[in-house]
Amino acid sequence: MAKDIEKVRNIGISAHIDSGKTTLTERILFYTKRIHAIHDVKGKDGVGATMDSMELERERGITIASAATYCEWKNHEINIIDTPGHVDFTVEVERSLRVLDGAVLVLCSVGGVQSQSITVDQQMKRYKVPCIAFINKLDRSGANPFRVIGQLRSKLGHNAVAMQIPLGLENDHEGIIDLVHMKAIRFAGENGDEVVIGDIPEEFMKEAMAGREKLVDAASLFSDELTEAVLNEEEINESLLLDALRKGTLQRKITPVFMGSAYRNKGIQPLLDGITELLPSPKDIQTEALDQKNGETPVLLESDPAKPVVALAFKLEDGPYGQLTYVRVYQGTLAKGTIVMNARTGKKIKIGRLVRMHADQMEDIEKLPAGYIGALFGVDCASGDTFTSPDLNLSMTSMYVPNPVISLSIAPKDSKAQAALSRALNRFAKEDPTFKTYVDEETNETIIEGMGELHLEVYVERMRREYNAEVITGAPRVAYRETITQRADFNYSHKKQTGGAGQYARVAGYIEPWSEGDFEFVNEIKGGVIPSQFIPACEKGFRESMKKGPKMEFPVTGVRVVINDGQFHAVDSSDMAFQAAARGAFKEAYLRARPVIHEPIMKVVVETPTEFQGAAMGLLNQRRGMIVGTQDEGIMCTIEAQVPLSEMFGFSTILRSATQGQAQFTMEFHQYRQVPSSVAEALEEEAAKKKKAAM
Repeated sequence: MAKDIEKVRNIGISAHIDSGKTTLTERILFYTKRIHAIHDVKGKDGVGATMDSMELERERGITIASAATYCEWKNHEINIIDTPGHVDFTVEVERSLRVLDGAVLVLCSVGGVQSQSITVDQQMKRYKVPCIAFINKLDRSGANPFRVIGQLRSKLGHNAVAMQIPLGLENDHEGIIDLVHMKAIRFAGENGDEVVIGDIPEEFMKEAMAGREKLVDAASLFSDELTEAVLNEEEINESLLLDALRKGTLQRKITPVFMGSAYRNKGIQPLLDGITELLPSPKDIQTEALDQKNGETPVLLESDPAKPVVALAFKLEDGPYGQLTYVRVYQGTLAKGTIVMNARTGKKIKIGRLVRMHADQMEDIEKLPAGYIGALFGVDCASGDTFTSPDLNLSMTSMYVPNPVISLSIAPKDSKAQAALSRALNRFAKEDPTFKTYVDEETNETIIEGMGELHLEVYVERMRREYNAEVITGAPRVAYRETITQRADFNYSHKKQTGGAGQYARVAGYIEPWSEGDFEFVNEIKGGVIPSQFIPACEKGFRESMKKGPKMEFPVTGVRVVINDGQFHAVDSSDMAFQAAARGAFKEAYLRARPVIHEPIMKVVVETPTEFQGAAMGLLNQRRGMIVGTQDEGIMCTIEAQVPLSEMFGFSTILRSATQGQAQFTMEFHQYRQVPSSVAEALEEEAAKKKKAAM
């Protein structure tokens, strides 16, 4: 391990699908001697996206697909953390970003800034992750890095400055010109591993001088010394320039842009220099934890190995030796034999085996100090759990997990698949908090729920591949909700007399719409007409009624229940009687409160060639879509719309066939909205049919 925490870099490589993230990672691992042969990544031969979670993260002899790959470059230690590319896996992306200190945003020199680049950039902004950009594929026809730098400024609002200019483009792409050291860099040898530094060719000199001037101008804002040197027209010291650029990068006020062609082995070594020179070490980053004792007030953590320990489990992997838990230590030191507490469950855990990923082996270590990333064996926890010293009560993240919006039934094909299926479901639910599973009491079916069609498809596919569990899936079902639109009173008595002790309870009050949450229960009973020991039973009865609405049996949200009157019997009243009375009261008032059905609305972004813009918009309109905006970018056009999830099934196939396979779309949950009356009627008819069939 590097002795000096300032020489540690925890970075993520993120990009729009198909920008060359995989190829770039492969080259980085090769030049840092992590792997000894370059695998040609064509994407078509199934070896494709090793670092992309879109390719079901299968290990290919070398664990590039693992959550943290570790390599060394010029006495610096670089942990590369895998960030998934797709919005369905939002939770994974957010978790990964939590443990990054810096990032490399990869852009295609032809495609430029695309929809996924924008999503990734917004997430980086939210976590204030400093980044540098790498413009890839300079060897492709139509490559124009300066257009991409313009897009970084206009679309993402970055103060992007070129650190390099290309030494030729498309077929003539030979290397790059370094504007800091004012040298031409070419890459020789079979795999581009010989860096040849020479003078800048005459024909590029004018362009290089102009680029250098822009770079110095941008950097001088962050250094008085540099400004002085510029004003006095002195020779500019390279380390002074790099210091100023680093300051700006750490404040997210400047984005240095590197370029090259990963596929042609050009420009990777200078990018590695950029990672070590410009991106932050764990010491440069301020990290907050939330104090659970004081209503989640933020507490600043320090990268000090001597302080009480705080660590985050950001990814789980099922290894041959049981569960492997990847952790990032923010404060203190995790050591073998230490006792830590899981902040979510309150359980104490003794740290057994600690490892670091090194090449394709695991390296056993004694301790993991602040700022480092490693893995634990045999610790029972979920993704996103915080481990702390037993006397601290801190959590790294407020546990916000979006509710699932789609579900489907799943059943094993035979008894052999049964055991494998339950193992797979247990593991996936633990790894991914947005993936839920339960057994429907009425139909006895196993139901899985998630954030989108693709999300569930990937998990079903993983069950087949990783667990050999052949499963049969039902049609996807949308997570509808019910709610009420007006106030309604209730006054309900529950009586039962069957010889011996009877049951008696009366509750009165009203229900009304509640916009600030799913459910609120208010007790306004005066004079002890319902004894206080029965109040929790009343609340429990109302809460249970929320699970299935009397209208359509969908879960009910946004209801406030107020009880203000009632009656009890000294002998016949009990918790059970008051629960039953509350359920009856809810049913009585609910249908008078004008219930309506809400459906999940998705934010859909379609990227299509301009000639198919009309066709794509037509497809969205047919699906009850509301077009929010369109934007033309050269030959491509981006359409943003809000579309009900129920209308989006199978959309990818139809979109492809309407645009000759050239359009693609991304989709994420936006909000719940009331369904139109025609849809509500169709849903009611369907429910009535089901009831009839069940009788």
